[in-house]
Amino acid sequence: MDQFGELIKPFKDKMFRFALRMVGSTDEAEDVVQEVFIKLWKKRDYIDQIKNLEAWCMQLTRNMSIDKLRSKHRRTEDIDGHYELQDKGRNPEEKTISSDIYTKIQTMIQALPEKQKMVIQLRDIEGYSYQEIADALELPLNQVKVNLFRARNTIKAKILKLKVNGPK
Repeated sequence: MDQFGELIKPFKDKMFRFALRMVGSTDEAEDVVQEVFIKLWKKRDYIDQIKNLEAWCMQLTRNMSIDKLRSKHRRTEDIDGHYELQDKGRNPEEKTISSDIYTKIQTMIQALPEKQKMVIQLRDIEGYSYQEIADALELPLNQVKVNLFRARNTIKAKILKLKVNGPK
């Protein structure tokens, strides 16, 4: 049990954040990660045969999150309020501006098509390599790069539009 836990422990936070991004609810994300752990536990005798355990865990998390969404027949929700920024040493105005920017960017990410949303989450937030993302999402490497490029361009265009038009 301890050896199994030590193998999986480094990925649990990433799995949770990824599930949260997909399902939009802390409770449902916790359920997804727990279901992934149960599935991993049942396959524990074969874990040493898996080439990239982290990518496999993320793939399972993705699949379980999709299953959860399909079973609820709903789209992902906004994740406002699920994360709190740690801004020590800033004045209230800076904290408010930072929080507002964060909220707008989260909204922009949530508005992206599903593949772009998953790729930008894994690359820019979780720090995965292109190949790890391709393995986790079962996409060709080129498709990962295209989705990330499009997602970044969409967000960049929206940010530039905000700067030109002013906040709404």
